[in-house]
Amino acid sequence: MKIGVQSLGTKTSVPTLRWAGGVDGRLWLIDQTLLPREFREIECPHVASIWEAIKSLRVRGAPAIGIAAAYGVCLGMQTANADDEAAFFARLEEVAQCLSTSRPTAVNLFWALDRMKARGAALRGRAAPREIRAALLAEAQAIHEEDRQCCRRIGRAGAELLADGQGVLTHCNAGGLATADYGTALAVLFAAHESGKRLHVYADETRPLLQGARLTAWELAERGIDVTLICDSMAAQVMREGRVQAVITGADRIAANGDTANKIGTYGVALLAKAHAIPFYVAAPTSTFDLRIDSGAEIPIEQRDPREITHSFGCQTAPEGIAVYNPAFDVTPAELIAAIICERGIIRPVTRDAIAAMAQA
Repeated sequence: MKIGVQSLGTKTSVPTLRWAGGVDGRLWLIDQTLLPREFREIECPHVASIWEAIKSLRVRGAPAIGIAAAYGVCLGMQTANADDEAAFFARLEEVAQCLSTSRPTAVNLFWALDRMKARGAALRGRAAPREIRAALLAEAQAIHEEDRQCCRRIGRAGAELLADGQGVLTHCNAGGLATADYGTALAVLFAAHESGKRLHVYADETRPLLQGARLTAWELAERGIDVTLICDSMAAQVMREGRVQAVITGADRIAANGDTANKIGTYGVALLAKAHAIPFYVAAPTSTFDLRIDSGAEIPIEQRDPREITHSFGCQTAPEGIAVYNPAFDVTPAELIAAIICERGIIRPVTRDAIAAMAQA
């Protein structure tokens, strides 16, 4: 696995993910486990390296995971048997199945894999394997570019919900690092800032892996947005003091009724926002909607390694052998969400019918 290191001294224009080369190319991505101490790109030359990058959170955020998985299919098909159609498509199914086991909650992963398989199936019996591989790469690149444009539209739509001078709280990281380019929740903040609105953002640190402290605070500071880092447990006090007038987060899966899975701690923030009469907004592309799931009760919640809590960043902070419960996500009920911002507009109020109508628009 090759690496490329860049200084953190200036704002970087390096994308979260980038494909280098043609059908026999490689995927490069920012290793987010190293930020903000070190900015490093790593090369992923095969399916196993993509699987590991997703599982270990080197690449994270629902849209970025989907993009990485799409390119992972392209990598996996580089070793497919080009002389046997049945073997070729068996390999496509095998690669997609492997990548689908990396993380269970973010629906964009499965959406992207289904889209890649459908593209291949549409050409079965009509094109040579080399042509199908080229079409798969074009599909992955289309997913990548569509997300880039989608994030910009989310930002423009959501910026209208924020007023000049407001304080805004966000949880986890839903910026450019979690997507193709601009982010979802942070896209709203970026767009509002670019339109001349002065915002003060409070970023929860987001235990146990500190995505808010390591990633969100870094992204906001890089773009010159006024940001203050707080511990997760400080959110209620910050709201009580009147410092926050809006809360905005991303999402990893949105059920048909509007229940939303996001990083653990989001549900608590939504309850606090409700208690303080502060609107709670969710920003996500329509690819994050899972209309096959009726409610949040059906969303699979990833359980992660206990050592993320007991030995955070290599430092032991709990007694050896202590029992640990470490769900990576929680579910915020639709009734706590003031609006969902997607690339097609704003869903408000958040109802089953409104979600269905927007998803089919």
